[in-house]
Amino acid sequence: MKANKTINLSTKTNLLEQDLYEYKLQDVSQPELFREIFPYNEVPKVSYNYRHVPMDMPEHIYITDTSFRDGQQSREPYTTQQMVDLYKMLHRLGGPNGIVRQTEFFVYSKKDRDALERCMELGYEFPEITTWIRATKSDFELVKNIGIRETGILVSCSDYHIFKKMNLTRKQAMEKYLGIISDAIEAGLHPRCHFEDITRADYYGFVVPFATELMKLSKDSGVPIKIRACDTMGYGISYPGVSLPRSVPGIIYGLKHYAGVPSDMLEWHGHNDFYKGVVNASTAWLYGAGAVNCSLLGIGERTGNVPLEAMVFEYASLRGDFDGMNPTVITEIAEYLEKETGYETPPMTPFVGRNFNLTRAGIHADGIMKDPEIYNIFDTELILNRPPMVAISNTSGLAGIAVWINQYYGLKGAEAIDKKNEGVVTIKELIDQEYANGRITVISETEMIRYAEQYVFHRDVDYEDK
Repeated sequence: MKANKTINLSTKTNLLEQDLYEYKLQDVSQPELFREIFPYNEVPKVSYNYRHVPMDMPEHIYITDTSFRDGQQSREPYTTQQMVDLYKMLHRLGGPNGIVRQTEFFVYSKKDRDALERCMELGYEFPEITTWIRATKSDFELVKNIGIRETGILVSCSDYHIFKKMNLTRKQAMEKYLGIISDAIEAGLHPRCHFEDITRADYYGFVVPFATELMKLSKDSGVPIKIRACDTMGYGISYPGVSLPRSVPGIIYGLKHYAGVPSDMLEWHGHNDFYKGVVNASTAWLYGAGAVNCSLLGIGERTGNVPLEAMVFEYASLRGDFDGMNPTVITEIAEYLEKETGYETPPMTPFVGRNFNLTRAGIHADGIMKDPEIYNIFDTELILNRPPMVAISNTSGLAGIAVWINQYYGLKGAEAIDKKNEGVVTIKELIDQEYANGRITVISETEMIRYAEQYVFHRDVDYEDK
């Protein structure tokens, strides 16, 4: 660490501020694996140093997408046409202000390159098409003439990767990375550096010194260099006062404060291994990251990435509106993925699962019948084109049956069926008898249609169970 006695008046706080240290690379002989935090034979520990950093929400925040890169690493790859279709939907979802700012593509197969070229031909400004490569010259050759502006470059930053995977020292790794990034700049590209495994990295011994060198390179070259802080294993923690390397506020604050990375060049990429994907991404925004990287429905490596649709709603919650985004497209995307790719969305998944706004309890259905706002998280029909639903079982009661019929047949106002309707009472008696006889499954849609036609509408129609 080098003393720096420069004092400057901050235009943001209007106070004289002093940074006491400039962090230099610590080229250690043995890897720092933080065994007290990551013992491996035990659950990782959450340690505190009680250091608090200020929230620093950027003026502009964005969502970026990795569905065609990280999102394809845990599922059957998309076809070229599927990628084109999904890209069009991402464009509509992001709206005219481009809140869904970028999406990244692999370039290793002909299928991926064909999809990238077809998406580029659409001429959309947003999401901007970018690529991803490893920090090798052979990968660099794949993208330098493809016609894109920005490419992601893998720069693993923990000693788990530097020592154990690449068999390099920190100095060797930094020199290798800086060489590849310089080559990218020389070819006219804007590098996006993926700081892989940042939540297990020696923050002041490697992360900050490396980021500082990148900012110097950016200043010297006049080319913006992005840093994507990658919580590769989902170890990030959002709690105030948590110590590094797991502290999400600390990571974002330090990159800005000590390495001078501006918010518009700082991005968060999280995973959901410990159920913290969404809250960590929101925390990154709050403490200064200009973008959070996501995938559609959270599909990705192991437990998945940060779900893009979740951050659409986080954006609206934090900013007060959708800023031009069209959230109804989320429902279209979920339906498309199920029908066209065979992906089975877990039914309880927020916003996109078939049960996310479905109730089975009769008391809840009774509340929905009186006012959907009582048990529905927001107007899901308006915002997601998904009206609240009920499933019919032995706990649905008269209200649940009435709500189901009204929803299925679109009956509103004076036309709506009341739970005291004779037909509804008859249907409930028949359903109760089913469960008294040992039934354990819910009543199917076909059965409910048959019941409603016969006992409520008194129409003699033959419906057979599917």
